[in-house]
Amino acid sequence: MTLDSYIDGLKGKSIAVVGVGVSNRPLIGLLLDHGCSVCARDKRTREALGEETAAALEKAGCRLRLGEDYLGELTEDVIFRTPGLHPFTPALAAAKERGAVLTSEMEAFFAVCPCPVIAVTGSDGKTTTTTIISELLKVEGYTVHLGGNIGTPLLDRVPEMKPADRVVLELSSFQLHSMDCRPGVAVITNVSPNHLDVHPSYEDYQEAKKQIFRAQGAGDAVVLNADNAITRAMADEAPGEVRLFSRRERVSNGCYFANDAIWRAGEGEDVKIVDAADILLPGLHNVENYMAAFAAVRGLVSDETCRRVAGSFRGVAHRLEMLRTLRGVTYCNDSIASSPTRTIAGLHALKQKPILIAGGYDKHIPFDELGGEICRHVKELFLTGFTADKIAAAVFASPDYDPDKLQVHRVDDFREAVLAAAAAAEEGDLVLLSPACASFDKFKNFEERGNFFRSIVMEME
Repeated sequence: MTLDSYIDGLKGKSIAVVGVGVSNRPLIGLLLDHGCSVCARDKRTREALGEETAAALEKAGCRLRLGEDYLGELTEDVIFRTPGLHPFTPALAAAKERGAVLTSEMEAFFAVCPCPVIAVTGSDGKTTTTTIISELLKVEGYTVHLGGNIGTPLLDRVPEMKPADRVVLELSSFQLHSMDCRPGVAVITNVSPNHLDVHPSYEDYQEAKKQIFRAQGAGDAVVLNADNAITRAMADEAPGEVRLFSRRERVSNGCYFANDAIWRAGEGEDVKIVDAADILLPGLHNVENYMAAFAAVRGLVSDETCRRVAGSFRGVAHRLEMLRTLRGVTYCNDSIASSPTRTIAGLHALKQKPILIAGGYDKHIPFDELGGEICRHVKELFLTGFTADKIAAAVFASPDYDPDKLQVHRVDDFREAVLAAAAAAEEGDLVLLSPACASFDKFKNFEERGNFFRSIVMEME
């Protein structure tokens, strides 16, 4: 199906686009340009959306429904939902029950994409893994289109794509939920409790992740983490080829870690791809990200390219991003760490005990394991945000907690917490922002939180 034929099929139908954010604005423009009847719905008021944006949409022929009642009278035939709005939302569920088609910009993209797709999801590591895959393909010589939950929306760029190109997507559980998609290669980095403030249950979250491979066929492949019990069990449900990666054991098809190196298995004799010492990104969690990426691009990218990228790729912003060293103190931005498992991975990746700044929005994820890891791997702790007390309680409850070895501070204001951590640091220390929580208590997203941290650090004299 072409993009034009897809949109032609929408003509004569009423269309709602829920959420006037970055991913949906090109979609709205595309639909309006083709003469479709569109109502853009957004929880923000006209003032919050921006008068200029609202006026431009109306001038282009788009109707607006803004504010708290943005889902009122949801009678359109086709509804494109924003990824952050769960399909179980009563208004959406009722619309689907009466016969409305519930879809999304990303689902539409899968329907019309003219080139092979590698799609990545997971609780942790999906952005880095997605970016590594993109870098591997680019260095190998492919034209790569990076999108989904990372990069830019891709639906309006379909006319630029050629069959020989490659698309690499990061997909969140919110995007995958109820979505029909069939990537040629699907990757699930791991699954651990996350976003339980939105998903009705942990089981629902896991089922959403499985959507990335459920529609695959015998000629497709899924890459799964053999060290994660949940993802390993998914192998039994995969319709196509299963490639595993593991840092604990040899796998028969995929990649594994042994003798301080990443090895490829499944094509005759096992082959060493790269030594861990030659990977620029620190930490075993990044070894896992590389194994997942190498398994995903098998047959597309040479081992030499894999080694080149591993030795040169410096990572993605907000992911153990070393900002600066001032008076002997290093500042590290790991704002992406919006779950306890992500913060734990960061602590394990570092070669010293950091002064940790943690806390934020409450996603109702337990902090018990994090409490013990903080006791074992943190020099001093500064807590801020809604979850400060919960994390403190987990630390104090750990059998490894020693008040003489670990000082715990609560500082409500984020800037003051950063400055207090900096004041406590001595030459040779590392100050780490790794919140273990989402940012929504004080920031729009983890990028805004990380950028604010960066600005505070860079202003220090």
